[in-house]
Amino acid sequence: MLYPWVKTFHLLFVIAWMSAVFYLPRILVNIAEAGGDAAVQARLYLMGRRLYRFGHNLFGLAFALGLTLWQGWRVFPRQLPNVTASMHWIDAKLGLVALLLAYFVWMGRVLKRGEMGGALPSARTLRLLNELPVLVLLGVLYLVLAKPF
Repeated sequence: MLYPWVKTFHLLFVIAWMSAVFYLPRILVNIAEAGGDAAVQARLYLMGRRLYRFGHNLFGLAFALGLTLWQGWRVFPRQLPNVTASMHWIDAKLGLVALLLAYFVWMGRVLKRGEMGGALPSARTLRLLNELPVLVLLGVLYLVLAKPF
């Protein structure tokens, strides 16, 4: 009975974290297009900082629950099955998740650099960057559902 609950909460926090991954670059696009309006930019930077912090908390919860699903069978062998025994899709999935985390941290640094007065990429570049995590997430979903290797 423990396994479905851990998996449910893992998915909940992954979905919530991905919303932060998708929305942070959109905030950066809005900042780039604010046209020097200091009040609007200040509000957007505040939103970006809060979203970034919140996203890290969500990632931490999703990671802890994912780790429980992956290795929890060692601690709770009767409640949590070994779902990845001798399978390597999990390695590829974790690699893509690490890529998503690196992307999220990079967007946070772009936000911080912009807030400190540094130049942001163009709005067009930020829009293109906003699409990258969708492709990586597609790979994660395929690996989790198909378990191809």
